[in-house]
Amino acid sequence: MSTRSNIEIVTRPHVDNFINWSADKPEVLVLSADLTNSCEVGKWRDTYPDRFFSMGMAEQNMLSFAAGLAREGFEPWLHTFAVFLYRRPLDQLQMSVAYPNLKVRLVGFLPGITTPGGVTHQAIDDVAVMRTIPNMTIVETGDATEVESVVDVAHAVDGPVYVRMLRGEVPRLFPADEPMQFNRARVLSLGGDALDAPAELVVLTSGILTEEALRAIPALRSAGVSVSHLHVSTLKPFTDPTIVTALRSATAGVITMENHLTTGGLGSAVAEVMAENSIATPLHRMGLRDTYAHGASQPYLLAEYHLDALSLVRVAENVLDRPLGVSASDLTKVRVAATHSNAKVEAL
Repeated sequence: MSTRSNIEIVTRPHVDNFINWSADKPEVLVLSADLTNSCEVGKWRDTYPDRFFSMGMAEQNMLSFAAGLAREGFEPWLHTFAVFLYRRPLDQLQMSVAYPNLKVRLVGFLPGITTPGGVTHQAIDDVAVMRTIPNMTIVETGDATEVESVVDVAHAVDGPVYVRMLRGEVPRLFPADEPMQFNRARVLSLGGDALDAPAELVVLTSGILTEEALRAIPALRSAGVSVSHLHVSTLKPFTDPTIVTALRSATAGVITMENHLTTGGLGSAVAEVMAENSIATPLHRMGLRDTYAHGASQPYLLAEYHLDALSLVRVAENVLDRPLGVSASDLTKVRVAATHSNAKVEAL
């Protein structure tokens, strides 16, 4: 995992994978809120027209409709932008779906700053909101392999599931035969010869920021820093013993990186685990700090809000209280996905 310059890019991994996966599951239905092609289910609609419902721009009604379908034994998969799954229909989400613990799958596209659409389309507090909802499960995809395998993970949960989904041109960071596992972090590098061996830094990342960490960590290791790196895909529940073991191994500090506010997301979940397990290690949370992001390309926003690979190096220097002599040229090659590409119907 140390070299990212020759990374495979998968175009629209969700499209055909979801069609094939749904073939023998007649209970699976798709609901769309007027963003069918933008959320990569236009081909699914054409393949299974009797199982597709276009609800229009009426998300509150869509949540209530999905709850009714779930009560009748169907498994509705709602596809829309993440902001429209929890902001507008929060009451319906809580009372109609979460309270009765129904098997509704909320597939939220454009999480965090993966869109140039600005504050109206950037779901930067969705994990924080969803973590407070009883019965809710939260998973986040970090690459094409997880986009493909998250359907199995969500399908197996007996209750509502919120998925932070990636679309368009998605990197394959993890082998295709190593699918996402529910409530299990991926150990991408070790600071010592085992997870419980002492490591100066323990880095936990989620979503698109795992790729940024993978660009920086080889340079940190070359600079003599022992780093254990875990990729987290299940954000609720947050009870993976692997994470506790890794946190206990940190001798200098723990760093979290998330495509979300520092409040209520991965960093907060880690802080809670550290407090509950009496892990007295400095924690630095990288994320949006009490701010809305403006509209721009993803690489620009990552750098602007100090969430890119070089920012991780600078945070590591701060935690270790020593210069590491790492510059941008020492990082593995950045993958720049075009804002307007053949994999996207529209810029948003």
